[in-house]
Amino acid sequence: MTCKPTRTPAPDEFDIPSLREKYRQERDKRLRSDRQDQYVPSTADVTHSYDVDPYMPVVARDPISEDLDVVVLGAGFAGILASYHLTKAGVTNFRNIDHAGDFGGVWYWNRYPGIQCDNDAYCYLPLLEETGFMPSKKFADGAEIYEYCKLIARKFDFADKAVFHTLITSLRWDEEIGRWRVGTSRGDEFRARFIIMGCGVLNMPKLPGIPGIEQFKGKLFHSARWDYEYTGGTYQNPVLDKLADKRVAIIGTGATAIQAVPYLARYAKQLYVIQRTPSTVDERPNPPTDPDWAKSLEPGWQDERKANFHRAAMEFFAPGEEDQICDIWTEITRNLAAELAAEGWPQLAPEEFMARREVVDYRVMERLRARVENMVEDKETAESLKPWYRFLCKRPLSSNEFYGVFNQPNVKLIDVSETKGLERLTDKGFVANGVEYEIDCLICASGFEVTSELKRRWGIDVVEGRGGESIYDHWANGPETLHGTMTHGFPNQFFIGYIQGGLNASVTEQFGRQGYHSAHIISEALKRGLKAVEPTKEAQDAYVRHFHEVEIDMSQFQRECTPSYFTNEGQVKAPWALFRSYGPGWGAFQKLLEDWRASGDLEGLELRS
Repeated sequence: MTCKPTRTPAPDEFDIPSLREKYRQERDKRLRSDRQDQYVPSTADVTHSYDVDPYMPVVARDPISEDLDVVVLGAGFAGILASYHLTKAGVTNFRNIDHAGDFGGVWYWNRYPGIQCDNDAYCYLPLLEETGFMPSKKFADGAEIYEYCKLIARKFDFADKAVFHTLITSLRWDEEIGRWRVGTSRGDEFRARFIIMGCGVLNMPKLPGIPGIEQFKGKLFHSARWDYEYTGGTYQNPVLDKLADKRVAIIGTGATAIQAVPYLARYAKQLYVIQRTPSTVDERPNPPTDPDWAKSLEPGWQDERKANFHRAAMEFFAPGEEDQICDIWTEITRNLAAELAAEGWPQLAPEEFMARREVVDYRVMERLRARVENMVEDKETAESLKPWYRFLCKRPLSSNEFYGVFNQPNVKLIDVSETKGLERLTDKGFVANGVEYEIDCLICASGFEVTSELKRRWGIDVVEGRGGESIYDHWANGPETLHGTMTHGFPNQFFIGYIQGGLNASVTEQFGRQGYHSAHIISEALKRGLKAVEPTKEAQDAYVRHFHEVEIDMSQFQRECTPSYFTNEGQVKAPWALFRSYGPGWGAFQKLLEDWRASGDLEGLELRS
């Protein structure tokens, strides 16, 4: 079925300069000088300790002392894909170490009601052809994804190698033995020749730093540690019947909240949805997987689909290319491509192309604001729910139910944009816009330490390379790497994440390619009997210079964006910004790495036997 362009208001139906000024005003209203510091780590004093698992009991075990070829930190998709590629490269003496009770990462911890992936599961779930698995629908449920994570580990024979309910407390390079000494919360010492940092980006929950948060006497928990004992229901059957006599507030209106709010609204006596900045929420077509379509797929279909999605979401279609994804993520590219096709695909200068794209962006956002008006009956509430910013300033979302809940008498939107957040918590509830609201429960759907400083995100006290240098000092002003994968002074250490490399629309594709590159270097080092591999300072500096020379300047777009984790809460050119990527694009970056691997000499690495 051909994916058609959407119907959006014509450019002459609204005034772009006026909208641009409106966007600026709405942005400035929400900007805070404390940026990331407005959030605080979750602790046992307030919600839970990071190392406490509410889902699975911790089983006592003796400390482990052993030598390994590789320790993979993490057992979410970053760690799973690193382990898959190690296995395929013939490296089998490794362990995944994770503080969760099983594989899954973000899909282990997040079990809130309504949880699904919010982009195309046929792209997001990796290795579908390799495993023979097919998602049951376009936006797969969280429980299905969690089970799939475990399936990959079993199928490729590394499930029994993992060590769970174990926090890494220290990583120290020992020059004498040429290994990393890995200390843990369970008293272990792993002596690993290589370390892969597959820690993920949605691993460390954060709380809004609301004054008085420790005074609140009601129930408080983070959405990534959902308390079904309190709410009623289960992960598999989220009937939240224990909320029937409860006044509940949820803070945040991002990806988690738009999925959880319809369930809370269905069961709670009273629900307050506390919003600083509204999200874009489009319709959510989520049909079950057509078995005839699945049978018709040719080998290589998933790589083709992922490439199609990436071009739509991050780059642009080739002339005549069909949109295989056909949802909110691809709408702007699909609509602009239709315009250019009607004009015979004119050759546009980059500035002209971006200007055309910007107009389509404004038209799509006008459509999305109209959707709010059409679905929310109360005009004041509808106005507060309208997103006033460029399309990718916040994560695009979709839901068929979210807006409708605000027509229910038991649901009230609390807009805290004027005060840039809640004023304070009291022992009985919260204060917003000078009014105290008494509640029994506060749920923090406040996200994760995605772009915070490295130590807050990793949660590892000590990471020391050669000569005892701390990675936190080494990267105090942002990463300096070779290929976004390794750094000088930290031998045999590899990084997976948004670190100075190529950016792909599918995070699992990005992490998978990073895992593949790391596994290649490790396997080559082991084959050659090398004690250590490490970027030379000269090669690293040359790559960093090249990366900055070709990097696309996103500062103007960031200055126009409302604060969110996509923009480091309004920080322009932030050291750990998500979208600082290789300017020539994903394909060019992969070609750079392919050529480097094909040369066979591990150029730019110091090789020590």
